[in-house]
Amino acid sequence: MRVQVAELAAVREEARSGPSERATRAQHAKGKLTARERIALLLDEDSFHEVEQLRRHRATGFGLEENKPYTDGVITGWGTVEGRTVFVYAHDFRIFGGALGEAHATKIHKIMDMALAAGAPLVSLNDGAGARIQEGVSALAGYGGIFRRNTKASGVIPQISVMLGPCAGGAAYSPALTDFVFMVRDTSQMFITGPDVVQAVTGEKITQNGLGGAEVHAETSGVAHFAYDDEETCIAEVRYLLSLLPANNRETPPPVQPPARGSHDGRALRDLVPADGNQAYDMRGVIAELVDDGDYLEVHERWAANIICALARLDGQVVGLVANQPRHLAGVLDIHASEKAARFVQLCDAFNIPLITLVDVPGFLPGVDQEHHGIIRHGAKLLYAYCNATVPRISLVLRKAYGGAYIVMDSQSIGADLTYAWPTNEIAVMGAEGAANVIFRKQIAEAEDPEAVRAQKIKEYRTELTHPYYAAERGLVDDVIDPADTRETLINSLAMLRTKHADLPPRKHGNQPQ
Repeated sequence: MRVQVAELAAVREEARSGPSERATRAQHAKGKLTARERIALLLDEDSFHEVEQLRRHRATGFGLEENKPYTDGVITGWGTVEGRTVFVYAHDFRIFGGALGEAHATKIHKIMDMALAAGAPLVSLNDGAGARIQEGVSALAGYGGIFRRNTKASGVIPQISVMLGPCAGGAAYSPALTDFVFMVRDTSQMFITGPDVVQAVTGEKITQNGLGGAEVHAETSGVAHFAYDDEETCIAEVRYLLSLLPANNRETPPPVQPPARGSHDGRALRDLVPADGNQAYDMRGVIAELVDDGDYLEVHERWAANIICALARLDGQVVGLVANQPRHLAGVLDIHASEKAARFVQLCDAFNIPLITLVDVPGFLPGVDQEHHGIIRHGAKLLYAYCNATVPRISLVLRKAYGGAYIVMDSQSIGADLTYAWPTNEIAVMGAEGAANVIFRKQIAEAEDPEAVRAQKIKEYRTELTHPYYAAERGLVDDVIDPADTRETLINSLAMLRTKHADLPPRKHGNQPQ
């Protein structure tokens, strides 16, 4: 037995060390860590349990029968993050460039099935060159199995894709099916067709990073939720995100010890938001004043910047925040903002995260480009997401709330459980200036002094229909509150709603706008 045990130890060491020291040096020279180094950063120390470490491919032809490394280029298993179980698979670029073959895919399928059965998050550390061409269609079928499992697990367990190298062709669709995508600048890329194919077909010359690098997907396409400068920071943020998510859709996110009640002075909120509706401000300052310790994780920070989506804690409990951002496009809703917020609302609803909506919206962005690209159906995505959400929902109108955009931003009429407003609120079909121009167009045109009449009618409209208590008097707002009391009001409201139960009609699924 001692001989066999010694042999086993040697085999395991071969599997753990990888193909060669030269391959490891080449990986490090690119500024990238090895798959095992990445797993060590992600999971708690000594918590990783590897699955199918000794798996080898059984393909033949093109020299494959002479090259059968252990793990077949992917490391799979489970461990813990802050004591909570997490499943993980990591491509090993040192072996076949991380390319996916039949055995490689089967290992991933198994760990995905295990994660779903155990009801625990799945993290993929991606650094692969796509399908293993030498294995032909078997490799493509392996991707199909991954996509099917991504879809089956959607909304059941959190799925996080961490892009740490190239991801081209069909392989890019798996991250797109997951809940969050992390990327590292300069070293990770995602695209369906690479620069060479693009140039051959269209004549356009572009680099890999220019086509599908972290900056592109974090700012332009919206494919990446987060982008970081190095792998260490990126993986540390993955750990932080996991601390804000439940293990599965049957649980709630883990609470933490909240700050002492009464220790927060909310009077600063009275000065953060200008009373003048035309004056911009940074909604992030409001969020920082409301949440525990001013700490929050913004999702899609650099894409569709006119709306903010963030995870934070309020009195130790995780909440999802959706907020218009007046610093960008005055906080209007457009196509990208609607898509961004809709996806985030659905995520929070799937994983039992209460929603707080901070409203300061002048409307939907007007323009031929927006109309021709489908603002109607894209805006409907956000409307559908809110109407379909059954988690606790609280909305707070800080300032402007105009027209259809007000309705879409989780108004009482589409199912918000509680709706509050600050004394600076202006809830109306449109702004007083625009309304006066429409309603009193004839009188203004016929007046001897049109500007004076216009100013008078604007004041009249504002006094009659957009004063701070108009919506509250009609039951469209539950209360008008002092900004300084906002944090305590939200905490008390969420405590009451914690046992909320709401059922949707029996159905296979809805047919949401696309």
